[in-house]
Amino acid sequence: MARPARAAFVTLLATALCTSTGAGLVSSARAVPGSVQTADRSTQQAPAVLPPATTEGVAPTAAGVGTALAAILKDPSLGPHHGIYVYDASRGKPVFSVGAATPYTPASTLKLLTTVSALATLGPDHTFATKVVSAGKGSIVLVGGGDPLLAVQQASDYPARATLQALAQSTAKALKAQGVASVTLGYDASLFSGPAINANWEANYVPEGIAAPTSALWVNEGRLSPGMAKRATSPALAAATSFQKLLTQYGIKVGAAKAAAAPAAAKPLAQVKSPTLGQIVEYVNLHSDNDGAEVLLRQVGIATGNGGSYAGGVKGLRATLTKLGLDVSKARIYDGSGLTRSNKVPLDLLAGAVRVAVSKDHPELRHLLSGLPVAGFNGSLRERFTSAGTGTGTGLVRAKTGTLTGVHSLAGYARDRSGTLLVFAIASDSVPVPKTLDARAALDRATAALANCGC
Repeated sequence: MARPARAAFVTLLATALCTSTGAGLVSSARAVPGSVQTADRSTQQAPAVLPPATTEGVAPTAAGVGTALAAILKDPSLGPHHGIYVYDASRGKPVFSVGAATPYTPASTLKLLTTVSALATLGPDHTFATKVVSAGKGSIVLVGGGDPLLAVQQASDYPARATLQALAQSTAKALKAQGVASVTLGYDASLFSGPAINANWEANYVPEGIAAPTSALWVNEGRLSPGMAKRATSPALAAATSFQKLLTQYGIKVGAAKAAAAPAAAKPLAQVKSPTLGQIVEYVNLHSDNDGAEVLLRQVGIATGNGGSYAGGVKGLRATLTKLGLDVSKARIYDGSGLTRSNKVPLDLLAGAVRVAVSKDHPELRHLLSGLPVAGFNGSLRERFTSAGTGTGTGLVRAKTGTLTGVHSLAGYARDRSGTLLVFAIASDSVPVPKTLDARAALDRATAALANCGC
């Protein structure tokens, strides 16, 4: 579908949404030129609200879905190890699978497991605080709370970040109120433990800026400056140095920052709080944020009592997924972002993260769904669904992407032409390198076929 057609689709979709709910109907009535408005609002009657759809059309069958996907799944660009798993979420049952008997290297679709676990353990309204505490007369400590999106100053993107600038301003105000104009500065990033760099990652990941050493205290995800790939070797020190410069700008004399342990019972002089976890999850999945996912993995470890290392995070993740009713027995998981090729995950488990999020039993997991990229429109699917055979998925498929050299995957959901909500996971981890774009397009066609399926 061409871009102008997509714009028309968005307008049409927005119009449909505005005329299918009570609130939308009220707004539409008020906007009609020449409409009669009575002076006494108390006598007006609210327009009828359309009842929600409670029934689905014809149930999809394994044979029907298989026919719709048959030619696509024979595409040689997918390589010898590829498969798909499709679940009918409207009726609560698997409907089709092929090549799903063995696990796959998931790449970034693994983030679905990390983010659904974070939502399940901490809740969507949870926030992470970055604090400044007193460590004695004339001494303060900057304490990291594991905020993955902490920034030096506010940017224009969503969600609004907690910033060191705001924290420095509040800290300076509190110090001046106490008559303090000069301090020593320590920094404490001890919330997370164990190695900062995952031992299962490729050696070039951190030097090339693909990932940062994971820290409970960083700004701009460890980048030396916003938008740059290169990361600080010590993100916590880099954050503390930025904070020291900001304090100086706000009239507090402060020397170079040094690592320190914050007193356990110290009350904060000032603090800033992250966006909600629900907003962070949306950001991580929309942009396929490796660093944010690694921080959330460690937060899962802490929340489940397994500690703030990546190993503790994985242990907590597996326990959380099991509590959600997902089978992790065949999965090998080593990080939270999907960067390592050592990860091996069954397709039904990847789809399972989405399946539990759409369940009426787990409203706390909805942000997993609302943050998934929309085919052809935003996030990591913005430039996808442009080739032949993918137009029927544009705007209708929502999915997390996964990409490594030789690996492509998608996991998400689409509502088919009969009204059935289909959850899916599709992957290949044997793509011939020259065929990488062809394989990606094949995955797009497969999920577009599901959206167009009346099968």
